[in-house]
Amino acid sequence: MGISPEQWLAARKKANNRYLKDSGSYIAYGPDEWAFFEKLKQVLAHEKLLKTVNAVVELLKEPSLMDLITVDFETYYDKDYSLRKMTTESYIRDYRFEVIGVGIKVNNGDTVWASGTHEEIKEYLHEFNWENSILLAHNTLFDGAILSWIFDMHPRIYTDTLCIARALHGVEVGGSLHALSERYKVGVKGTEVLNAVGKRREDFTEEELDKYGDYCVNDVELTYKLFSIMGKNFPRQELRIIDRTLRMFTEPMLDLDLPMLEKHLEATKQVKEDLITASGVTKKDLMSNPKFAEQLEALGVSPPMKVSPATGKYTHAFAKSDEGFKALLEHPDARVQTLVATRLGTKSTLEETRTERFIGIASRGLMPVPIRYYAAHTGRWGGDDKINMQNLPSRGPHGKKLKKSIIAPYNHTLIDCDSSQIEARVLAWLAGQDDLIQAFADKEDVYVKMAATIYNVPESEVTKEQRFVGKTTILGCGYGMGAQRFVEQLKTFGVDMSLNEGRRVVKVYREANHKIKSLWSNAQKMLVEMSNKQSGSYGVDGAIEYSAGEGVKLPSGLYMRYGDLQWAQGDIGIEFSYKTRRGRTRIYGGKVVENICQAFARCIIGEQLIDITKKYRAVLTVHDSIVCCVPSDEVDKAQAYVEACMRKTPDWADGLPLDCESFTGDSYGECGE
Repeated sequence: MGISPEQWLAARKKANNRYLKDSGSYIAYGPDEWAFFEKLKQVLAHEKLLKTVNAVVELLKEPSLMDLITVDFETYYDKDYSLRKMTTESYIRDYRFEVIGVGIKVNNGDTVWASGTHEEIKEYLHEFNWENSILLAHNTLFDGAILSWIFDMHPRIYTDTLCIARALHGVEVGGSLHALSERYKVGVKGTEVLNAVGKRREDFTEEELDKYGDYCVNDVELTYKLFSIMGKNFPRQELRIIDRTLRMFTEPMLDLDLPMLEKHLEATKQVKEDLITASGVTKKDLMSNPKFAEQLEALGVSPPMKVSPATGKYTHAFAKSDEGFKALLEHPDARVQTLVATRLGTKSTLEETRTERFIGIASRGLMPVPIRYYAAHTGRWGGDDKINMQNLPSRGPHGKKLKKSIIAPYNHTLIDCDSSQIEARVLAWLAGQDDLIQAFADKEDVYVKMAATIYNVPESEVTKEQRFVGKTTILGCGYGMGAQRFVEQLKTFGVDMSLNEGRRVVKVYREANHKIKSLWSNAQKMLVEMSNKQSGSYGVDGAIEYSAGEGVKLPSGLYMRYGDLQWAQGDIGIEFSYKTRRGRTRIYGGKVVENICQAFARCIIGEQLIDITKKYRAVLTVHDSIVCCVPSDEVDKAQAYVEACMRKTPDWADGLPLDCESFTGDSYGECGE
């Protein structure tokens, strides 16, 4: 079988025009591209041109064939209408929104400032080949959304210096354009934006608009210089993950069920009133620590505790500044939220506020999903734009209502695939706990096995209640949790256990998993060596590498940092701490292992996300799950593909058994029902 020059040119043109994407660097191929290249290889192999084809394929993967377009939009704002007071979504979709001008730099060319009417700017933006370009901005969530929602321009790839900075430097240091420009000494960010408050484009004098344009051009140049430095050796896999994460927001696909949300809001308000009435306590009573604690316990919640600085004894942590108390405002049970909000004097619970935000979004259009890339110390995603999609409630009288309001578009279905026990699997693999690894690989019920060991009974005789204790032990004790905390954790799930029994269970776990216990000791030794400016490795085949100057090296090529690591003599020996924005945070071997397992799990989920999006659109990631939106007529095929991706062991984790569980539904909340 031969191929004519005309066929070759047609194929090459098709490749350049349609398939100019980067699987090795910036972006993965879409649903058709892999098949295209494979067919092209097969055809040309008959002409003994396979080497040439491979070279062409590699050439087509080169990001240099795509333009890098750095963008910065300057927009109208005033004292009431601004990003300080509104979400990005509501600000851009508001009737008051206006673009004053835009700065654009193509590759390393001169930055151009353009100002005009909406129609004029849109016409100007049409001059660029967005379909084969990389959009770069500082906070692309904002600029990318404007480009997509307002001007209907859709770049091939989204990238962002703010995202890159969080991954490189950690979440504990400043990532603003001002802070990064100072850090890298690339220039000084201007302040002209402060003079633009309350001014429409027509309100600027020619001189003022020129100065504003210079300010914008400077921001573009700073962003480009920062990307040139930070992006140079930034892991290409992570650039692809940034693109997929930003796309969930800038290219919305999900819809919201407005009637359901409106009914839910009314029901939530009624539940709040009924709960306060039924409790028989007044606001004054709720200010009593003992009575408030009783109300929490009645809902199955252990009251948060702290050591009193005055007495040195444990007391209720019910102050507004106590982290444990503040966390209850986001408790998955709306009834708990209500009690806490009432004590604080807050008019609305988180459930009410979030429902009202969803209603606002539904009235304006499709739902952009705001997920923050590298939101945590471990690299995990987090909530953004004042909507935390990571903790939508599933329990309580109205559990899953918000999830059920998130619906797939017409003729599409959602697939929610969750990576099963991924942290426990990573922990066993890193520690070399071979018996537990084998149990995971053999798809045994490790919770039953743990319960059988705890209660000294055959696995066939383990009760449902005993299995739950086994599950809590596997998932909770792997990071050095003590008996007191273990018992408290069980209590939050409605299981009462004495402290002595808790001590026995913890001891049984540690004896049965001695290699995991050894991993904590090695992590503690790592802290000692890092504080002494030493480097090293530990874990299975030295999988955990660390150095004093950088921190713990992750499979992604990034580092998990413990900035300004210090030690001091404590009550039980040497104690370590590192610097965070909230002050110094205590760190110890078990906690380090938890951080590492979460960070490694995040690397795995990231790789799975890239594999899945070679064929299907990912619309949300929550903890260890990925939610995809697929055509309904191929849901079975898509579900099988997604599960295969999430069971795939990374090249760097030989011997790590992965598994997953997936569900489908017309709405996010229906997945798993």
